[in-house]
Amino acid sequence: MFIGTVGYHFLRDYSVGPALLPRLRAQAWPDGVVIDELNWGPIAIVQNFEDLERPYDRVVILTAREAGRRAGTVTLRHWRGGLPDAEAIHARVCEAVTGVISADNLLLIGEHFGIWPDETLLVDVEPGIEEAGEAFTPAVEAAVPAVLDAVRRAALWPLDRLVTAPLHGPELEDA
Repeated sequence: MFIGTVGYHFLRDYSVGPALLPRLRAQAWPDGVVIDELNWGPIAIVQNFEDLERPYDRVVILTAREAGRRAGTVTLRHWRGGLPDAEAIHARVCEAVTGVISADNLLLIGEHFGIWPDETLLVDVEPGIEEAGEAFTPAVEAAVPAVLDAVRRAALWPLDRLVTAPLHGPELEDA
């Protein structure tokens, strides 16, 4: 099991992944759960995952993602894979090597190299305004307990239980 965070540091709501990494690490987890930041470049991450003796059976990624929802909305998505054409993949790799931090780039590049298990889940938080700063906007700050709960459920619950989880919490949808 791997839990990873993606996002920029010091960019308010867009920092939700890296900002909550210490809180995720401070929680009690079963043996075998690895928690780390995934901001160090998709190609290096691919190489790291390829070098594993035993691939992860589940990957959970926490990130901020704009999807036109109300700021602070937490969504749990199941990555189903699929790739764009070769030119689009090349563009994602080019963005990645120039330092762009993007869960979408990471997912597509990882998919291209076949590193993701069938159970790859994303906990997305709808960010507020994009601006520099250390503190979340009030909407995202209020969502932090739901975010931490969504990551924990995504990591530990069976996939079929996530699908039928009550909709008052994060919902699972196709990515």
